[in-house]
Amino acid sequence: MTSLHPVLAALKGGLIASAQAYPGESMRDPRTMDEVAQACVAGGAVGIRAQGLADLALINQHVDVPVIGLWKDGHDGVFITPTLSHAIAVAATGSQIVALDATRRPRPDGLTLAQTVVGLKDVFPEILVMADCGSLEDARAAQDAGADVIGTTLAGYTGERPRTEGPDIELIDQVAAIAQVPLIVEGRVHTPAQAAQAMDHGAFAVVVGTAITHPTTITSWFVEAVTRR
Repeated sequence: MTSLHPVLAALKGGLIASAQAYPGESMRDPRTMDEVAQACVAGGAVGIRAQGLADLALINQHVDVPVIGLWKDGHDGVFITPTLSHAIAVAATGSQIVALDATRRPRPDGLTLAQTVVGLKDVFPEILVMADCGSLEDARAAQDAGADVIGTTLAGYTGERPRTEGPDIELIDQVAAIAQVPLIVEGRVHTPAQAAQAMDHGAFAVVVGTAITHPTTITSWFVEAVTRR
């Protein structure tokens, strides 16, 4: 790797908290997600990952750590910042990094990943791109397309790899072996031990969402443990 961009240097070796709620949930409100993000920073998170233009606009006003922004639009196929227009809108919120689906599946606007990265940087030259990948092949292609960061976000969700109970350690090892840009591990990191394991296997930083910021799911884990006795 060449010398690190200051935004990436701020994330190195740290925990990034993902502050997101699902549609229809009581927490699905920009003000709530903003407060959750601030609480995570108070706890030591070196970065925030969040979705939705309103959420991102608020969070970027109130945290002093890098924000990885995305826009989920749809439910199937490519829906994480699926088009160049989505990516430009996310960058306009002040987010320093734009995360987008970097799988090799067709994009809704017909552009390639490389065309999307170039188009975004034409409008926002200083923006960084996080490539949400689902396989080693995705990661290779994302690097070739000019992504600044590779994430394991979509491992187990595209049909190329099994959905592991925790983070996909095999994929982390594979990507770490070929990575020429920082590797951020994301996806099913549910315990501090799993986060530490990801770092031990070559992660540049680790994203944790559900286990920190989604009380509905966390509650369900405890309810299941209590009631199945």
